[in-house]
Amino acid sequence: MLSKEKNNKPLKRINVVSIKMVRESSVLYNIRRISEPKDIVDLGKKFLDELDREELIVACLNAKNEVNSVNVVSIGSLNNSIVHPREVFKTAILSNAASIVMIHNHPSGDVTPSKEDKEITLRIKESGTILGICLLDHIIIGNDTYYSFKEHDEI
Repeated sequence: MLSKEKNNKPLKRINVVSIKMVRESSVLYNIRRISEPKDIVDLGKKFLDELDREELIVACLNAKNEVNSVNVVSIGSLNNSIVHPREVFKTAILSNAASIVMIHNHPSGDVTPSKEDKEITLRIKESGTILGICLLDHIIIGNDTYYSFKEHDEI
């Protein structure tokens, strides 16, 4: 039998939780510090090369621009992926990231950003500003080439 408050309503039970990250695997990566988009492209290819649908990963970086975690945030369809800032920043917050880089693939091979790619980049950048986690770049990978929003002055 549940206890009752002074107003004779039953008390509600709430869960007390603890959240932690669990390492699922690891990847060898020879670049210690990220200094330009090409550095992160090589890491992105390890996750996104030759996939038949769009996927978006987030690389979380510490204050020295060293990658401390990578997370698959979204698995989409042939030509799109649904991305929400909540999912992008969940891992960043848990890994104490100072900044992030979003990387996704275009299975068609054409790395030209879509209208949706540009919109989500702006939305993530704005969300990161609020959270104090900087979006350093958004990179699109396809057919042995890439598109960097930073290199095109779109971030």
